[in-house]
Amino acid sequence: MKSFSRYASRLNLFQNKTVFYKRKTSILPRVTIQHVARRANVSPATVPRVLNHKATVATHLRERVLAAADELGYMPDRAARRLRAGHSDVLGLIVGDIQNPHFVSVIQGVQDAAHQRNMNIILCDSDESSERIARNAAVLRAESVAGLIVVPTPSGDYDTLKSLQDNNIPLVLLDRPVNGLNADTVMSDNVAGACTGVQHLIKLGRRRIAGIFPDIQTGRQRREGFIKAHIDAGLPAPDESLMLVGSYRAQGSYEVVRALFAGNPPDAIFTATNLVTLGVIRAMRELGIRSPQDIALVGFDDMPWADELFIPYTALAQQTYRMGATAVERLMDRIDNPRRDTQVVRLPVELIIRDSCGAKLTR
Repeated sequence: MKSFSRYASRLNLFQNKTVFYKRKTSILPRVTIQHVARRANVSPATVPRVLNHKATVATHLRERVLAAADELGYMPDRAARRLRAGHSDVLGLIVGDIQNPHFVSVIQGVQDAAHQRNMNIILCDSDESSERIARNAAVLRAESVAGLIVVPTPSGDYDTLKSLQDNNIPLVLLDRPVNGLNADTVMSDNVAGACTGVQHLIKLGRRRIAGIFPDIQTGRQRREGFIKAHIDAGLPAPDESLMLVGSYRAQGSYEVVRALFAGNPPDAIFTATNLVTLGVIRAMRELGIRSPQDIALVGFDDMPWADELFIPYTALAQQTYRMGATAVERLMDRIDNPRRDTQVVRLPVELIIRDSCGAKLTR
């Protein structure tokens, strides 16, 4: 009886192995360029020209190749593409807070621009932590990415980013510059944009204007534009007590605003980021402060739902999608031309006038 059990056990093991090997040998062969060419009835040389977005291929041939590649489930050989291009087909992207609506459009711009160049994206979220951004950078280096697009944390991350440059990893800073780091940077024109927003309030007759600025590079630049608007209008420099340092999170700014309203309140507020604006609006709602009747409001950063808030706020709209796409353009150019001079791209912002500033009340 025992010998029969051992035999049965061995038989089952043999049968299991047989099934395994049968399954293994049933795997379909990898689809190649030649397969796609035969299905599309074109030459094998035409397929990579279509897939690499070369403009020399006729439209009807392009459509046939794309249809054949889709039907067959063709996947390019990444190792071969790396050899042809001289670099990986993967780019790294590190953003500060993936839940911040500001970065959603930025990420979309990066992804679309990368896709157009047959590049892929690995997305990381630093959560505004220097420790995490260092870990993200280490992981992306280990993945042999062709280059990195990084939104620095409030501390700047100089050592981490300089180390990337020293190891010849192409780098583009996105949204925020880093003091002392000579790197390609794509950002909004923060000084001019803030100046435009505050000048708008001044033209509407507001004089006691408070500003709330996170202690990050963009916040400091927007503070500079806030001061410049007063000087350009021939007004005294704003009172230091009205230029407040707020958190880049909504909760921190909410607490700052409640303290501001407890004293001698301003007649207008300029907010330096979208999350600061949300904190201000929450505090105003809870305190029963009307906008623009009691306090006018202009915020840096426009949001898709800004019109739906109980205070539709006047905003300085950044070109976030274009910012992401431009960062990819600068990075690919840096990969192809590693010795070129660094460039700083400053994108203009647009003033979107809604109810909160009071312009509609004066008409």
